[in-house]
Amino acid sequence: MSTSGVGRRIERLVARYFDAVLPEDGDLPRYVAPLPKWLEDLGLRLAWPIVLVNLAGTLFGFWYYRFQLAATPPAAWVVVPDSPVATLFIALSLAAWKLDYDVGWLHVLAFFGCLKLGLWTPYVQLALNGVGSIALWMYWFLVLSHLAMGVEAFLIHRYASFSVGSVAVAVLWYGFNDVVDYFWPIVGEYHHTTLRAEFDFATASVNHAIPAHDLAAAAAVTLTLVATFLALATRVEKVKRA
Repeated sequence: MSTSGVGRRIERLVARYFDAVLPEDGDLPRYVAPLPKWLEDLGLRLAWPIVLVNLAGTLFGFWYYRFQLAATPPAAWVVVPDSPVATLFIALSLAAWKLDYDVGWLHVLAFFGCLKLGLWTPYVQLALNGVGSIALWMYWFLVLSHLAMGVEAFLIHRYASFSVGSVAVAVLWYGFNDVVDYFWPIVGEYHHTTLRAEFDFATASVNHAIPAHDLAAAAAVTLTLVATFLALATRVEKVKRA
């Protein structure tokens, strides 16, 4: 039996307990809608459980950032916990769809946040940070949970229009985050997630001159551009099929 066949059987089983009217798939091309249709349907049927999981992830994320937030001036707090904010965006986006609220800018912020942080964090953990002193279970939890965020991003096209104005809001927010995270902080130090790869054992301090800073910055900016392209391409494909 094909993987697709097994997946559709699972989705139909879940549908017995999470029955819902699902938005049309739109028949978008794979480059903007890479998930198999059964997985999109499954994710949308499980919208409320996914909302709860993401809200729990948001709370965990703020706990995870507690030391960095404590060392950051309050004026910059909003730009520090990137992943918890992204999980909050997707939780609110799915909830808004289920409650029949059309909040276009929120949906696109969720798309940008889940795609960007869902790929940036595994890259940083696997290519730059390594396990280091972090517990192995935590290391792999961070990698896998963020990859799941990347998957969530591709549910949003089913219920969001990806208007140009909404994309502009997301570009401004995540572009601003890139600037203050890696180039010109609002106050004090750069506001990106603390990187173990930037710790200089010779001076027992964080050293932003280490190449890891530039590599993390390059990944962040690239992913903002990728998210922008995919969001606008999704809009174009939707308009073509309207």
